[in-house]
Amino acid sequence: MATSQLTASSLTASARNLASFEGLRPSTVKFASFGTLKPGALSHRSFKGLVVKAAAVVAPKYTSIKPLGDRVLVKIKETEQKTEGGIFLPTTAQSKPQGGKVVAVGEGKTVGKTKVESTVKTGAQVIYSKYAGTEIEFNGANHLLLKEDDIVGILETDDIKDLKPLNDRVFIKVSEAEEKTAGGLLLTEATKEKPSIGTVIAVGPGTLDEEGNPKPLSVTPGNTVLYSKYAGNDFKGNDGSDYIALRAPEIMAVLS
Repeated sequence: MATSQLTASSLTASARNLASFEGLRPSTVKFASFGTLKPGALSHRSFKGLVVKAAAVVAPKYTSIKPLGDRVLVKIKETEQKTEGGIFLPTTAQSKPQGGKVVAVGEGKTVGKTKVESTVKTGAQVIYSKYAGTEIEFNGANHLLLKEDDIVGILETDDIKDLKPLNDRVFIKVSEAEEKTAGGLLLTEATKEKPSIGTVIAVGPGTLDEEGNPKPLSVTPGNTVLYSKYAGNDFKGNDGSDYIALRAPEIMAVLS
């Protein structure tokens, strides 16, 4: 059966005829690979629910960006283009970075009647939530404008295990998956269930009360905890260990 290859140019041509793309310039729309489609399979319905996300481009005439409120401007860390062994990665295999350098901060936020300054400072290296903020292309580099609450923590080294969580975030080393069933059967990698148990490595200072003072979290480093299965942001340490950063309310119990 004949098939047709869906290319960027054919997508661009189709996008011009779709009402859902009205007002977008084709040059600003980026599509991931869709593989092959049967002739006639591309229709208006094919694009229903498709999210088109392009970085907002700041014209060269603007020389600075000043975030407002509790927003923070982060210069995104460049994507790794090689493996540790020196092998070049194709674009589709390059993981989207979740970190960068803070280049500007807002004046802070008001909690109750108290004005609270940002807890992150210019120059800090931070890790942020995977889908947070608005991407901006500024001075030839990619930036992210996001709320301070979307910053998971501060990372001063190249190893995620050294993350210092912010606000009500909790940083956990994930327990290894069970190798066997209760009956003693060995599990394959595909059948191993993702664990929802881990050991707390570090905790943030907590959320702020109405007077702007942090409320300590109910878990502490060293606790073994049970957390929601689909919570948080996953990370891989330099030693191959799995870590997760999540909010305190996503922890369901302390195990002992």
